[in-house]
Amino acid sequence: MSSTIKSLKVTFNENGVSNTFTSGDSVTGNVTVEVSKDCEVEYLYVKFKGKAEVLWTERHGKTTVTYHSKDKYFSIRHYFIRDKNSSGGDDQSLLTNHNGETYSNVLAVGIHVYPFSFQFPLQDMPSSFKGSAGKVVYLLETKLSRSMRFSTTDTIKIPYVTQAGPNIMHELMAPQHECKDKKMSLFNSGTVAMDVNLEKTGFFQGEGLKVVAFIQNNSSREIKPKYCIYRKHSFFARGKRRLDTKDLFKEVGEPIAPSTNQTVTRIITIPHDVEPSILNCSILKAEYRLRVYLDVKYASDPEIKFPITILPAPQVSAMEPSLPVASAGFEFGAFGSQNPPMWSTVPPSQPFNPPPPYEAHAIYPTLTDFGGKYQ
Repeated sequence: MSSTIKSLKVTFNENGVSNTFTSGDSVTGNVTVEVSKDCEVEYLYVKFKGKAEVLWTERHGKTTVTYHSKDKYFSIRHYFIRDKNSSGGDDQSLLTNHNGETYSNVLAVGIHVYPFSFQFPLQDMPSSFKGSAGKVVYLLETKLSRSMRFSTTDTIKIPYVTQAGPNIMHELMAPQHECKDKKMSLFNSGTVAMDVNLEKTGFFQGEGLKVVAFIQNNSSREIKPKYCIYRKHSFFARGKRRLDTKDLFKEVGEPIAPSTNQTVTRIITIPHDVEPSILNCSILKAEYRLRVYLDVKYASDPEIKFPITILPAPQVSAMEPSLPVASAGFEFGAFGSQNPPMWSTVPPSQPFNPPPPYEAHAIYPTLTDFGGKYQ
C-alpha cells in the first residue's frame, strides 16, 4: 500500500444474532479510505460476488494432473468513482452521495467513507463452505486505482446459509426404516437382527436425532448397538470425483445379552457447529450418514446406513426467550429471515427432485478404496 493511501477497508453491517445471510437479504456496509495527502483516483469500486470452486491434483505415474472447476453465481459492481473511459455494464452502477451528487475523484487528506448496499439474489445457491478441495464463498471486494501506481484492494467474506423452503418439507419429514439380519459362523452360533427406525430425514443443528431399534440377539454372545454420524465431502471436476470422509462422533449403547430381544431408543444430539448439508451445488456436495451397527465379536458387524440432511438452526432474536431447537419443528417458513426462505427456484407447485444417489450418477466412481464403508 502506498504512503499516500494509508488504508483501504471494506466492512458490512451484521445481520441479526447469528450474523448470517440468506437469499434476498440486504447487505449494507462501507468502504473507508484514509489518505495522507491530496491525491487523484482513477476509480474506486466495491464488488459483491458469489462462487463455488474445486481444485486438487493427482499423480498419474510421472505426470501431475490438475482438476479444477468453478461455478459463478453472481457478480455485481458498484462504482463510487468510475474511470472516465469505462462504459459500465448491466452489472455495474455508479453510486452518488447523500445529496445525489457524484463523488469527486480528488481525495483530500483525511478519512473518506463510502456507504453501499447490495442484495443477495433470489436464486438457488449453496451455503458458505470450505473443504479440503473446494469452497463456496460470498464476498465483498473493493479496489482503488491511481494512475501509474499499483492498485490497492481489500476483501471480506460474508457468511451465507441456504434456508429450506416449504417445497421440500415433505422430503425432510419422511421417516426412514431399514432392517437387517445376519447368521453367525465360526466362533459364534445363531443369528442377530435389527429393525431400525428414524422419525424423519432432516434435522436442525442442535436438534436431537431419535433412533429406535428393535434388536434380536439369538446368538451365543452379547452384542452392543453402536451409532456413528459421518460426513462425506465430494468434489467434481473433469469427470472425476474426489471424496473426503470423516467420522464426526460415535456412541455406544448398552450390551444385549444372548438369546434376548430388546427395543433400544437412542437420542443423538446434532452439534450446533456442524455445517449444513449442501445438496444444491453441481461441483461439490456436503452430505451426512447415520450408521447403526451391531458390534459382534469375531464376526463382521451388520450395519444399516441412513442419509440425513442437516439444516441451519432457526434464528432466534436476542429479545426472544431461548427455546429448544427440537421444539421448533419443521416450520420452514419461520427461519428468522425477513425475506422468503429459498432452497431452490422450483415453484412450490412442482415436486422437489433431490439429487440422484451416488449409485445412479454416471460420473461417480465406485468406492472400492473404502471397502464400501462410506457409500
